[in-house]
Amino acid sequence: MAGYSSGPRVPRGQVMKAAVCREFGQPLEIEDLQIAEPGRGEVKVKLAACAICHSDIIYMDGGWGGDLPAVYGHEASGVVETVGDGVDHLAVGDHVVVTLIRSCGGCHFCAQGSPVMCETTFNLDTNTPLSRSNGDAVKQGLRTGAFAEYATVDASQAVAIPKDVPLDSASLLACGVITGLGAVTNTARVPAGSSIVVIGTGGVGLNAVQGGVLTGAKRIIAVDLADDKLEAALGFGATHTINPATSDLTQTVKSLTEGRGADYVFVTVGAKSAIEQAHGLICTGGAVVIVGMVPVGVMSEFDPLELADSSKRIIGSKMGATRVQVDLPRLVELYQQGRLKLDELISGRYPLEEINEAVESVRRGEALRNVITF
Repeated sequence: MAGYSSGPRVPRGQVMKAAVCREFGQPLEIEDLQIAEPGRGEVKVKLAACAICHSDIIYMDGGWGGDLPAVYGHEASGVVETVGDGVDHLAVGDHVVVTLIRSCGGCHFCAQGSPVMCETTFNLDTNTPLSRSNGDAVKQGLRTGAFAEYATVDASQAVAIPKDVPLDSASLLACGVITGLGAVTNTARVPAGSSIVVIGTGGVGLNAVQGGVLTGAKRIIAVDLADDKLEAALGFGATHTINPATSDLTQTVKSLTEGRGADYVFVTVGAKSAIEQAHGLICTGGAVVIVGMVPVGVMSEFDPLELADSSKRIIGSKMGATRVQVDLPRLVELYQQGRLKLDELISGRYPLEEINEAVESVRRGEALRNVITF
């Protein structure tokens, strides 16, 4: 997604407000931008909410590079305003969750049921729908550009949901929920009765905890340095909590798992230390599942002899291996049944003009999910 260099489309849509990143590591600037109408296979969505994910912050800080100026934000929801030619599964007025997962449905990976790995290059990948009034291009960050009043996206990125589902809560389904929960249910496919450890109990980690509950894990051990987040993890279904600042993490995990270690450890934070420590927490035949995204250049070491001799595994999980058109409707049903917590994940709601305050709150570790509402 980095390396964008193409010019803008001819603006044909209305002017909208957006939070623009013009310099890495600096506050976002609220500006008026133009957004193009959808082309073939695309839709334009009037956004209602966009949550702030750590991936947005890594991009804003320059951790993954990319071109500027850009509009980030990718965990969104809203109402379809315009439908492009060739779109038959969405209609004007539909309430939708908008994700960054853009898939063609026919490439090698899509045909194998892995739309998050789609290898097709889309028109929106090379032609941004965003521009300034003078015609200068503005990058659509994370394939969505949802820190704005509108988003023009490929129709595969939007999933219709019932109109009685609150759109601010629904926005969380676009990334944090599917990434954490999907790592457990889709990527690792944790069997019932397993013992799992979740390192990091922010917005993604709490959903990994929820995934453990849904799969019937016997022990769900939440790990974090913040006691208030560990308390939250108990409310989401954790059976045990550990603060490594006050307890020996490895010893405590082994004491809770008959001395063997956990069957699965989900690392939901983008920290080298957490990834490396996770290897010492799994049992023979266990797996470390890397969910959190680290900045470019961060490397981790492991003992390949131990890995082979103990049949241990390292598994990467991108966006929870989610099939949005299949998985999101199921998650909405679980929410409606009271089996999936969404409302409880929202720490604060902010207008677009206060996005920098919302971001700083996330940086300080004060929030599970802060949501920008429009």
